[in-house]
Parts: sequence; structure tokens; C-alpha cells
Amino acid sequence: MSDGPFDVFALIIAVIAFIIAIKASSQASELRRRLSSLEETFHAQRPVQPPRIPADVWAEASATTSAAPPPLVPQAEPGAEAPPPLVTEDVSPPPLAANTEADAPPLPAPAPGFEERLGTRWVVWIGGLALALGGFFMVRYSIEAGLVGPGVRVFLGGVFALALLGAGEWSRRKESISNIAALPIANIPAILTAAGTAVAFATIYAAYALYGFLVPATAFVLLGLVALGTLAAALLHGPALAGLGVVGAFVTPILVSSGKPDYWALYIYLAIVTAASFGLARIRLWRWLAVTTIAFAVLWIFPGLDTGDLQVAPHAFHVIAGFVLAALLVVCGFMFGPTIQDGEIEPVSSGSLGAYLFGAMLIVLSSAHADLALIAFALLVGATLLVAWRAPAATGALGAAAATVFVVFAEWAVRANPDMLVLPGGPIAGIAPTATDSAVTLHLVMAAIFAAGFGIAGFLAQARSNSAIIPVVWSVAAVATPIAILVALYARIAHLDRSIPFAILAVLLAAAFGAATEALARRETRPGAMISTALFATGTLGALALALTFALEKGWLTISLALMSLGTAWISMQRPIPFLRWLAAIFAGLVTARIGYDPRIVGDAVGTTPIFNWLLWGYGLPAASFWAASLFLRRRADDAPLRMVESAAILFTALLAFMEIRHFATGGDVTSAPSLLECALQACVALAMAIGLERLRQRSRSIVHNVGAVVLTAIGGLVSVFGLLILENPLLWRTDVGGAVFNLLLLGYALPAVLMLLLSYAVAGERGKAYANTIAGGALLFALAYVTLEIRRFYHGPILSSGATTGAEQYTYSIGWLGFGVVLLGVGILVNSERARLASAVVIALTILKAFVIDMSTLTGVYRALSFMCLGIVLVAIGWLYQRILFRRQVAPPPAPQTSM
Repeated sequence: MSDGPFDVFALIIAVIAFIIAIKASSQASELRRRLSSLEETFHAQRPVQPPRIPADVWAEASATTSAAPPPLVPQAEPGAEAPPPLVTEDVSPPPLAANTEADAPPLPAPAPGFEERLGTRWVVWIGGLALALGGFFMVRYSIEAGLVGPGVRVFLGGVFALALLGAGEWSRRKESISNIAALPIANIPAILTAAGTAVAFATIYAAYALYGFLVPATAFVLLGLVALGTLAAALLHGPALAGLGVVGAFVTPILVSSGKPDYWALYIYLAIVTAASFGLARIRLWRWLAVTTIAFAVLWIFPGLDTGDLQVAPHAFHVIAGFVLAALLVVCGFMFGPTIQDGEIEPVSSGSLGAYLFGAMLIVLSSAHADLALIAFALLVGATLLVAWRAPAATGALGAAAATVFVVFAEWAVRANPDMLVLPGGPIAGIAPTATDSAVTLHLVMAAIFAAGFGIAGFLAQARSNSAIIPVVWSVAAVATPIAILVALYARIAHLDRSIPFAILAVLLAAAFGAATEALARRETRPGAMISTALFATGTLGALALALTFALEKGWLTISLALMSLGTAWISMQRPIPFLRWLAAIFAGLVTARIGYDPRIVGDAVGTTPIFNWLLWGYGLPAASFWAASLFLRRRADDAPLRMVESAAILFTALLAFMEIRHFATGGDVTSAPSLLECALQACVALAMAIGLERLRQRSRSIVHNVGAVVLTAIGGLVSVFGLLILENPLLWRTDVGGAVFNLLLLGYALPAVLMLLLSYAVAGERGKAYANTIAGGALLFALAYVTLEIRRFYHGPILSSGATTGAEQYTYSIGWLGFGVVLLGVGILVNSERARLASAVVIALTILKAFVIDMSTLTGVYRALSFMCLGIVLVAIGWLYQRILFRRQVAPPPAPQTSM
């Protein structure tokens, strides 16, 4: 026979004894600190003995006094000095309670030294551990040496366990009788009782598992009795023994197992253990014991869930029994639970109910939504609403109830079983309609009950508490649960397709939420009322958005959510509830996340018609909604929600333009490579929107408009430089630019130059000088590029990248650049623009550089001469203009001759 289990039990007992020792040490330290404080107080209050009075003086004083005792503090004559009080050696010291404010505070108690710790604590802890291990090692030695038979071993183990238990009880009573409980340096009774309990567990288990003296049922009952007895003994010996008892009680079913488990016997036993543990936790107010019991009880739900033949009835009994016991004994303020301050949500009360709801949800999911499991789950959800209604401490369980309800219906919606009803086509061929009708009917009935229960209870609970958090939790559950259930049913039954019946249900739900919003808005102000009103208003808008989604195509979901943002912003003007502003921002965030998932809004069904396609509705209507919502929100404050909505408005406006350009340039194939047309349009649109935002920010002073203008300017600059000048430059790549004048060069280089120039004037004086000059430099660069490419187009036709450059072409470049510089100079003179004149100087300088570097080496004959002649003439003319018009010097007239008098 292997003695391995004894090694395991020795290790377990060592760990348990160590835990008990730590607990006893904490209690001993606290009690010793209190005792030292009392001793210091006593010494500080001891009166100082006056000097002894001589016998003759005492006799004289006794003879002159009357029979009546004098007052302790005699009345002093006016002006006379009061004599000292007469105190003899027999006077008792004043009581400890006679402390005054003038007494000095007691000195801190000195920390116990090493010897004191060793003699009063450590030896007792080690002794308790040694007692437990000694019993195991004695049994092990007897087995190895063959001294006694199995029956004697079990008998001796039982005797040793009883001896330890008896010694623990005797020491507890002896300690109580001798009145020395004020200094329990080490909890000797608790350690002895714990050791006896551990030996009893091991003896019974050895009799069952090692020697076969006990049948499983008998061993199960005996181990359970030991565990319950340990819990009962914890009333006298403290929390450490309670921990040992609850662990032993819940581990017993693991120790005693059979080939065919009896779940009814298991869960009836666990119900008894749970009741005892909850009762002990309630009597001693041990929260940790209640939490530990709940954790073990939830873990015992998992056995049997992964088997094919799940026994729903005993599992349902387990969660229902645990839920009822938790409601009776653990939930504060309900039935026999502890008392708590009104309006406070207690985590253990809420968590205990939520744990058993989680277990019921697991049973439903594991049983494939069996009818009995669904009914048990519905009962617990309803009971949660009832308990939370009567006991505000358990209001937090509403969140768990709402979450588990959603998980149950969402899992049913996505379950890949062919026996579910599919509307509007009816049951799938080959599946009996009776089964599917039954499953769908039960879920629909439960959905209606849950939606009505959460919604009505959440509305009626608004005026029942003086706390702000409790009505808010009820409102969240009342709004979120019906909407979540409706979405899950729509996904499962209608398969996310158009469904007018579901749209009607969503409208009715929106009407109910709207009526609740109006009713709450007319009530008197109470804690949490504004947030609750905002939540019901949110439900109204959310249900309307769902109605649009159910009734329209899939792409309308994006539009519906955007309209919800606009509607919420408008409602925030009528009902100044701060949360509504955040709600508008949340809707904007949801729409942004939606386009991140599918930028084409409706997938491949965008259409091929330019402009008037799904992109216009999917991006244009949200952009318009966000702009309008930002106007409503700005009327009250410039805060974070407004900035989020304004950001969404700018984003959707830009995306609308970019996506429509992409769609137009690619003929509907948004996955194809970019082109010169697309880059030209993208650059122009980005620059145009940047100009608009620069003008808008000068009036709004919005940081979002400020940043948006900079970002769009950067995007326009990047597209212009990398797209138009490098990646799609017709000089580098074979591209058909089109006609002689109205071509892609006009769109891709002339128009961006004009927009950059306008943008530079828009930011002049508003931003840094370098920022504006950089944009102006870009305008000059693209204008010069347009002149150059148009000359190239004149000589080479629509394909600019082919053909050699002739002398006439080179000469025309020089003339064109020179003429462009002269035009800039003329504009600068007419409008008195220094920037235009500087741009003219740059162009002319480039022309001079080209003449001396390129023309001199490539041109021959008359073209070379004409090039330099024209350049000279123009330069002289420019000098004359500067001297005669811009910087003309006024010659001082000669002084008038002086006449003599």
C-alpha cells in the first residue's frame, strides 16, 4: 500500500498550521499592544504620595474635628492659603478612568524582543504543527514497520484526533475560567482544535481511500460532519478555524469520488455547507468567509458542464439554493443580512448575487438553452430585481444581471444551430418546425419579460433613494437591457436584414423611453435625477437609431448614429444635462469606429455613379450632422465633447471629399493605383478646406479648427510634393495630360498654386511669418512648374515624357520664365506687394541662372543670342522700374538766392 497520501496530507497540514499561526500572531500582537497601553496609562495616573504626617499632628487634627468627615477639598478663607489635603498611607489610588486632559500621553509600548517572541509565540506555533505532523508520521512509521494493522491505525488516528479536539476545548475553558484571556500570546486552543480537525479529516479519508473500511456515502457524510463541526467550532476559536472548515468542507467531494457522480447528493451537501458558512459569516461578520464560500460554490458549478449529458436540474438547484442563501444571509439590509447605511452599494452583497447569476448563465450556455435552464435563469434575474429593489446594497447586482441577460441572448443569436427559426423564410428545410417554434417562443417570452422588468423597475426606482449612484445604476440597466435584447433578437431572427416588425418595436421602445424622459424631467430635483434623465433620453435616441437601422439598408446605420449625435446635441439645448453633451460625442465616436471597420460604408454596393453614390450619403450626412451638432454644442461651452464632435465633422468632411475623388478618379474601383487626376483633385480639395478652416478659426478661435487647418495644409503639401512633383509628374512618367489649355496641368499645378497663394494670405498675420512664407514659396514653385509644363505640352503634345528638347523649346523656357517674372513684378508694383516683388526676383534669378548654365551650353546660333538679348533688355527694364517707380530718389531743389536788405 502506498503511503504517498500521507506525505500530501503532511504538506497540507503544515500549510494550514502556518496560516493559523500567522492569524494567531496578529491577534496576539494587537492584544499585547493594548495591554501595554493600559499599563502605561495606569503608571501615568498613579498619584504622588505626600510626606508622612507626624503622629502628634494627626492626633491634634483628629481631636479638633467633628465626627463628620471633612470634605476632601476644604473651603479656603479669602486671602488664606489652603492647607494640603490630609492623605494617609491607606488611601486607595484613584480608578483608572479618572484621567484628566492634563495627564501626559502614555509612552509607546516597547517592541517584544527576540527571546519573548521565541518563548511566547514561535514555540506554540511550532508545537501545534508538530502535533499534527506527529500523528501523520506515527501512522506512517507504523505502516512501514508493520507494527499495527490498518484497523488499529485508523482507530489510533481517530483517538488522536479526539484527544487533540478535547485538549483544545479543555484549554479554551481553562483559559476562560482562569481569566487570563487578556494576554493570548498564542491561541493555543485554536491551534489544538485545528490540528485535531486536520487529523480527523486525514483519518476518515485514509479509512475510505487507503483501506476501504468505509463506503463512499459513509465517508462523504463523516467528512461533511467534520467540516461542519469545524465551522461550528470557529464560533469559539476564531476565523482561522473557520477557514480550515470551509476549505475542508468544499474539498471533501473531491476526496470522496465515485465512478458515477450523484449531482443531487453533491449539491444538497454543498447547500448545507453553504448555509453553515454563510450563517457563521453573518454571526461573526466575516466578509472574507462569505467571499471564500461564494468562490468555492461557483467553482463547483463547472463539474458536469462539459459533458454531453448535462444534468440541468441539480445544477439549477445548486445556483438557486446558493442565490437564496446569499440573499437571506449575505445581502446587507435584506432579510437576515447585516445592516448598512442607506444609499450605499456594498460589493459583497452585489457580488454574491452576481456570482450565482454567472453560474446560471453558464448552465444555460452549456445546456444549449434548455428550457429548464432558461426558466431557472429567468427566476434568478427576477429575484435579483426584487432583492435590489428592497436592499440598495445589492444594486450593483443589476449590472451583472443585465450583462448575463445580454450574453445569453447574444450567444443564442450567433449560435450556429440549424434548428433555429429564420425569418422571413421560415424554418430551414428538413428541420421540424415544432422544435424551432418552441425555442424561439420561449426566448421571445423571456425577452419581453426581461425588457419590461428592467425598464419598468428602473423607471420606478428613480425616487426611492437619497443616493445618486443607485438611481443611475437602475437607469443604466433599464435603458441598456431592452436595447441589447432587441439587437440580439434582430441579429438572430432577421439576420441583420431589413425588418419592418423590428423597426416598429424599436419605435415603440423609443416612445417608452421618451415618455420616461419627460416624466423624470418634470419631477423635483433629486440626487442622480439629471443623469437618469439623460440616460433615458439616450435610450430614446438609441432606439430611434435602431429603428432606422432595422427599416433601412445596412449603410443607414452610420447615418442613423450621426443623426443621433445631432439629436442629442439639440436635446442638450432643451435639457441642459451635461451628460448629453458627452453622449453626442460618444455617437460621433461610434460613427468614426464604424467607418474604420468599413470605409466603403456598404461594402461593394457603393455604386459607380460619380458623386451621387453611397459615399455621399454615408459621409455627407454624418458630416452635415456633426457640423450642425457642433453649432448647438458651441452655444453653451467650448469643452471636450464639442471638440470631439468638431473633429468628427472635419474628419467626415475631408473623408467625403477624398473618398468621392478616389471613387471618381478610379471609376468606382477604390482599390486601384492613384493617378495624376486623383492627386491633383486631392491636393486642391485639401488646400481649399484648409483655407476654409483658417477663415473659420479666426471667428471661432477653436483649437480643433486650428489644428484641423494645419493638418489639412500638411496633407495638401504632402500630396502636392510627393504626388504631383514626384510620383505622378508627367515629365517623369508617361501620362496623358489632355488638351492644350484645359488639361490636367491646369488642375494639377496652376490651381494648387492659386490655392496656396490664397492660403498664404489667409494665414498672414495669424500664424508665424515662416509658416506663411513657406506656403507662398510652394505657390511660386507650382506656378513656375505650370509654366514649364505648359511649354513642354506645346512642343511635345499630351505625352510630356517623350521626345528630345530642342533649342527653340529651351529658348521658350527662358522667355516664359522671364515673362512670368515680369508679370509678378507688375503685380507687385500695382498692389504694392513686397512678397510678389520678391517672388519676381526669385524667378528672374532662376532665369539668369538658366541662361548662364543651360542656354549658354545647349543653345546655338540665333537662339543663344536672342536669349541673352531678351534677358538683358528685361533686366535693364526691371532696373528702370525699380529706380523710377519703386525707389525714386527725390532730388533736392537748389537753395534760393538770398537778397540783400
